[in-house]
Amino acid sequence: MRTEIVIQRVEALREVMRREGLAAFIFPSTDPHQSEYVADHWKGREWISGFDGSAGTVVVTQTNAALWTDSRYFLAAEEQLKGTGFQLMKLKMPGTPTIAEWIGSQLSTPSTLHHSPSSEVGVDGTCMSAAEVRTLVGELRQQGGLTLRTNFDPLQQIWTDRPPISEDKVTIHPMAYAGETAHDKIARIRKALRNRHADGMLMTALDDIAWTLNLRGTDVHCNPVFVSYLLVSTTAVTLYVNRKKLTPEVVAYLKNEGVGVDDYENVTKGLDDYFEYNILMDPQEVNSVLFSRATKGAPSGTRNVVEAASPVKAMKAIKNTTEQAGFRSAMLRDGIALVKFLKWLDDNRGYGGSGARRCEDSSIAVSNLVPPFPRTPVPPLTELVIDRQLTTLRAEQPLFRGLSFDTIAAYGEHGAIVHYEATPETDATLKPEGLLLLDSGAQYLDGTTDVTRTIVMGPVSDEERRAYTLVLKGHLQLQNLKFPDGASGTQLDAVARMAMWREGMNYLHGTGHGVGSCLSVHEGPHQIRMEYRGAPLHAGMTVTDEPGIYVAGRFGVRIENTLLVVPYKTTDFGTFLQFEPLTLCPIDKRPIDVSLMTDEELQWLNDYHHIIYERLAPHLDEDERQWLAEATAAVSRAPD
Repeated sequence: MRTEIVIQRVEALREVMRREGLAAFIFPSTDPHQSEYVADHWKGREWISGFDGSAGTVVVTQTNAALWTDSRYFLAAEEQLKGTGFQLMKLKMPGTPTIAEWIGSQLSTPSTLHHSPSSEVGVDGTCMSAAEVRTLVGELRQQGGLTLRTNFDPLQQIWTDRPPISEDKVTIHPMAYAGETAHDKIARIRKALRNRHADGMLMTALDDIAWTLNLRGTDVHCNPVFVSYLLVSTTAVTLYVNRKKLTPEVVAYLKNEGVGVDDYENVTKGLDDYFEYNILMDPQEVNSVLFSRATKGAPSGTRNVVEAASPVKAMKAIKNTTEQAGFRSAMLRDGIALVKFLKWLDDNRGYGGSGARRCEDSSIAVSNLVPPFPRTPVPPLTELVIDRQLTTLRAEQPLFRGLSFDTIAAYGEHGAIVHYEATPETDATLKPEGLLLLDSGAQYLDGTTDVTRTIVMGPVSDEERRAYTLVLKGHLQLQNLKFPDGASGTQLDAVARMAMWREGMNYLHGTGHGVGSCLSVHEGPHQIRMEYRGAPLHAGMTVTDEPGIYVAGRFGVRIENTLLVVPYKTTDFGTFLQFEPLTLCPIDKRPIDVSLMTDEELQWLNDYHHIIYERLAPHLDEDERQWLAEATAAVSRAPD
């Protein structure tokens, strides 16, 4: 049924394309704010194709259709696109054409020319950045002179039950968690703009706006942001937002912080009326339509657009002392929930003493923590049951306000699907064998969490044990690295991959991303990944450490902590930094092949587990403390 619906939607699109004289239409994954995660109203790519991953681009011609996505979604996309007529294009893999190349090849075939003699390609310019449009225009021109139209959205005609933009209320993020007033942040932004020779800027990224104004919302699933724009000049700040979202308290708060309010749709008029000469616009963030509107006055000399990165991301990335304290408090409560969950998992697996907590490797001393029988009857443990139980335990913690992303509870072969999300159709029952990959996180008022653990459900193969140990080695090597202030994540990335590279193994996703403070779980500008990312690392930044190994159709391993960049030492050679692990959750010791670990790595693991016990134990009951004591007991080599 789902496949038939997708086919019907594509046919409806093609009818509109014929009327508009369009040979192809492009659907990116973003919204007018270039968000990674978007509100339901802008999930057009998902609606037209059926693929629900967070990253991907769809192209539809009169005769064919294709989806481009990255390695995180290769397996999921293959499954979701079956029977829909969409071809999967694997980004960064040999032989994969670019979008422009594919369109050019499709429109040059006789059968396609018969259906659509037009050379015009369409895209909704509000949902593609100015930089992407520029690049695409040039690439299409090279494909036989194809042109790009950016002022048309066919979904307005064919998506008849399109979800409206949320009118949920905006809330004030308390100073107790923000640590700096909106007024002071705006002053810092204006200073940064002057250094870039700009009088003002248009802020379009939703998390940047929420951070600047110390406001939060619920417009995007798992992301505490609200749909809006913010226009800053030397004398005024205007928030463009649906006024129904603002309570009298928020209106008064904004006025006190020196922020005016106008309707969301009036942002174009705001750009028209912008009276100062220089305005900073980030072509990577501002959508093509608004960027064109802002540059309208440039030819006559009435306005100069400064094309530069927004200064806000670099400011937001460095957490102030209040935010750092908030992260530690949030991670403490999250750790309590995680320990309760892991103990519950041990107590209720009901494998009758099958040794689900017994390590098969005699070289590592770990007690059997599974009771002979479950204490109380529980339903069969499935991926969705695991998800619900962990969410319930997190929700019991103070300051909880939701998940930071949909939980990835992936058992067995599902673990190889990097961004797998269980559904009633795919919900796997956990067995007393193999591995469970659990990637999850929460939004608390004082911080955002993101943690992955790979958990032994029973006996594991030598291959699983080796992969697990290599991932653990990479995780620990990165977590304990010392490095110069200003080094980029790309320079650090190889450390996490070194052990697995020796074995001819690798993973294609990034190793680490920034984490927001009660904001988006993915936050830039810094990243740790193989592909070049030049953003420097500085003290106060958060970043994840999450190497992995994935064997398609069999299993996946990932271990992830959220880290805080902190000072290490200053020498004649400069200032050096290190990482403080914020996440407080035991790493499963059972699948470790100790023979692959160095003494230093074993000590790092034992030191980390000691910290976990010391911080969490006072907040647990006696049974939970006993469980945690055994889960964090020191790993030692077997005597010779």
